[in-house]
Amino acid sequence: MSEHTEPAPSDGERRAVGALDAAGIRYTLSRHGRVSSLAEAAAARGVEPAGIVKTIVVRRADDDFLLVLVPGDRTISWPKLRELLGVSRLSMPDAGTAKDVTGYERGTITPFGSIRPWPVVADERVRGTVSIGAGAHGVAATVDGAELVRALGAQVADVTEPEDPKG
Repeated sequence: MSEHTEPAPSDGERRAVGALDAAGIRYTLSRHGRVSSLAEAAAARGVEPAGIVKTIVVRRADDDFLLVLVPGDRTISWPKLRELLGVSRLSMPDAGTAKDVTGYERGTITPFGSIRPWPVVADERVRGTVSIGAGAHGVAATVDGAELVRALGAQVADVTEPEDPKG
């Protein structure tokens, strides 16, 4: 007779959950394993696709990054984000650099527990019940979007556009 046990939390999950606890916001942690699409992730987490919040690492300059919270059905509008930040150039770092500056690999990045406290910009559509990554593949925290934004001290602005359905 075998017993089913959950795997021990990864270091990333421990950091993210610790930071969520320290932020004092209410959240529900879910573990669902890896998913292969936005629709699968939304179904596993019990939210609409727009309620999945992606954390995107953006480079402003050498050793100057920020984290942008983007609803699942949207993508960063680079012109809007550049205008908001008053810069002419922004880029997305490669996966290795993103891990170096957050402590999380792509697909697990969250502002909670990042190894450096980067500024956070949240798209104005991050509201209602949302689900944000929690530091490991297939682990997420479902939270109130307004509490999420407040806890992170995020700057809120219209910085996204609809995802191109053609990819």
